Amino acid sequence: MKKLILSLTFLLAARLVFAVEGMWLPLLLGLLNEKEMQGMGMKMTAEDIYSVNQGSLKDAIVQFGGGCTAEVISGQGLLLTNHHCGFGQIQNHSSLEHNYLEDGFWAKTLKDELPNDGLTATFISRIEDVTAAALAGVTDDMDKKTRQSTIDKNLDAIKKSAQKEAWEDVMVRPFFNGNQYFMFVTVTYKDVRLVGAPPSSIGKFGADTDNWVWPRHTGDFSIFRIYADKDNRPAAYSPDNVPLKPKHFLPISLDGVKEGDFTLVFGFPGRTNEYLPSYAVQQLVDVLDPARIAVRDKTLAIWDGAMRSDAQVKIQYASKQAGLANAWKKWEGEVLGLRRTKAVKKKQQYEAEFMKIVTVNPAFAKYQNLLGEFGQLYKDIEPYAEAKAYYDEILGSNVEILRLAGRFANLLKAYDKNGEAGMADEVKGLKTWLEGFYKDYRPEIDQRVFAAHMEMLEKHAGKDFQTETLAQMLANAGGSYEKLAEDLFKNTFILDPANANAVLGKTYEEIYKAVALDPACQLVANLRDTYNQKIAVKYNEYNDRTEALQQTYMKAQMEVFPNRKFYPDANGTMRVSYGKVQGYQPQDGVTFASQTYLDGVMEKYVPGDYEFDVPARLRELYEKKDYGQYGENGKLPVCFIGSNHTTGGNSGSPAIDASGNLIGLNFDRVWEGTMSDYNYDISLCRNIMVDARYVLFIIDKYAGAGHLVKEMKLVHPKKSGGEVKKTEKTTKPLRKDQGKALKPVVTEDQ
Repeated sequence: MKKLILSLTFLLAARLVFAVEGMWLPLLLGLLNEKEMQGMGMKMTAEDIYSVNQGSLKDAIVQFGGGCTAEVISGQGLLLTNHHCGFGQIQNHSSLEHNYLEDGFWAKTLKDELPNDGLTATFISRIEDVTAAALAGVTDDMDKKTRQSTIDKNLDAIKKSAQKEAWEDVMVRPFFNGNQYFMFVTVTYKDVRLVGAPPSSIGKFGADTDNWVWPRHTGDFSIFRIYADKDNRPAAYSPDNVPLKPKHFLPISLDGVKEGDFTLVFGFPGRTNEYLPSYAVQQLVDVLDPARIAVRDKTLAIWDGAMRSDAQVKIQYASKQAGLANAWKKWEGEVLGLRRTKAVKKKQQYEAEFMKIVTVNPAFAKYQNLLGEFGQLYKDIEPYAEAKAYYDEILGSNVEILRLAGRFANLLKAYDKNGEAGMADEVKGLKTWLEGFYKDYRPEIDQRVFAAHMEMLEKHAGKDFQTETLAQMLANAGGSYEKLAEDLFKNTFILDPANANAVLGKTYEEIYKAVALDPACQLVANLRDTYNQKIAVKYNEYNDRTEALQQTYMKAQMEVFPNRKFYPDANGTMRVSYGKVQGYQPQDGVTFASQTYLDGVMEKYVPGDYEFDVPARLRELYEKKDYGQYGENGKLPVCFIGSNHTTGGNSGSPAIDASGNLIGLNFDRVWEGTMSDYNYDISLCRNIMVDARYVLFIIDKYAGAGHLVKEMKLVHPKKSGGEVKKTEKTTKPLRKDQGKALKPVVTEDQ
């Protein structure tokens, strides 16, 4: 293990191969990336980005609610994140009387800001490499269980001995498939209040149609504020709490962006898999993604037809359709991008280079059969992985009656495990869940979806993974999936709210009997048994072996290619990615510019359409060209794209310029570039950001919430003088207790 640690340390000083690719740990930028970043135009140092001794960019970045990123943009704890990241909070505060989703929300004073139970904002105090301590006592010949047990004990010791303040927490995460470990000391604030949000007609403009698409014209932002106790420390919500005084906040540039400008994205990306072997990517492209896409194709086609013919269905299914279409559209783009960039061939060429070195170097003899083992493992796991993809999609996301029956079937499991007390808890939760389910459910639509997917399950999930109950039901229906669906939907009690609630009001023994005899619940129970016994057992067995081999392969790559710099896959921890403002060419004869404007919003405008309606106030400002200081040559910038490597979790991440100022807000990727989770390719991979000037324009000119802009520090980094002159529409001098800027803004003239 000492050799491995020395090898990893040596790798930190190695030469970069793929410019702008990667999600880098901020504490290693000085060793790995600083020179390249400065060569691309960055005017900061690595210390300006990450420091434990003074305020730095990292101190303005938070993990928002556990799944998004947000950034501090004022000395009074003002937070900027995406509209879709704050959507749940905006929705929770909305009512028929105050529909903040439709009308937007803007707090006029601190007292008007709305608390959000359970919403948190987590800062990173410091990051430390704890690999040596985490892998102490670990040997190469350990089996997976023993290895993990040893590491878990080491991690417990690391957490207990970590130096931290009473209000700080500690977490340790594996990197490079468990070959390296880093400790994160964090501070989590639990009083985060809603300050402002545009209406959905701005914050979700384009909705599903424009999702994963460029050109984009979405003002995807919302504003919150962090509150702390009188000592500036985390505290539960209290009227006595005060706005946070941050270590650092981001000034906002009014100079905008141009093609080729340096961009830095700082945040908490969720998950990537950049170092898989070619066999894994081939399986993803040819088997797994196509299976998932095929299932959702059928569901979305049926839903879409029903939504187009019935306005009430359109309302009921809008949110469900959006959720299902999001991943479906991503997978389609992922397959397209992987094929277009010849990702499998690139992996195979890389593996050929790997094997060429391994074959001639005796020190790497232990890796001779590694790729061959991968080939066999992925061949062995494929039928189980494909069946799992179909079962996961059909039982988990697409067929609503199966999801409903699954909740009822859980009553039996709860009773078998914990008796009446267990069922009582399950019944209580089910009753609450059913209220929302029935409100937006149409059984006549789901019946068609059910019939289509039972046929798909029987024909495509594999003959070895068929269910006895489904086969018997199909036989009873004369082989007709439509008749099977008709019979099931007619004979189950769970589809009728009155019948379902009547059953749930009976004794626990009666509930148990009713559920056990219900045909839908019987089918789900049998499908689950088939999944667990015929699919999951073998899949997990092969998957465990694949993960163990991937750990070895990751270590091998880093040893065999000592002159390459390897960035760790995303795992929900703080990362930096850097690139440039850059258009792209998705296909022959089609070239996209890097910036969009308000003109494009008006070109897409469809009165009354839930995706493309435009508020009257915004149309009025457009007609008058009343853009204030936020316009550019008579036009108002809305969004731009860059070559930053991003993924889920980067929603809400700040786009930062060469001098450390906010220029935009990351919220999406282009469709063809969603394959960046497996294969970043600069020819197609682009992240989409809302321009900071559009954010300010909506706050100030559209919403009339200029008091929020006055909290911020607006700067002109590209012009002599740097900071904007103080006006009632911009900013006011900062008090000492309002935090500090990173350093005097560097301008091009300086």
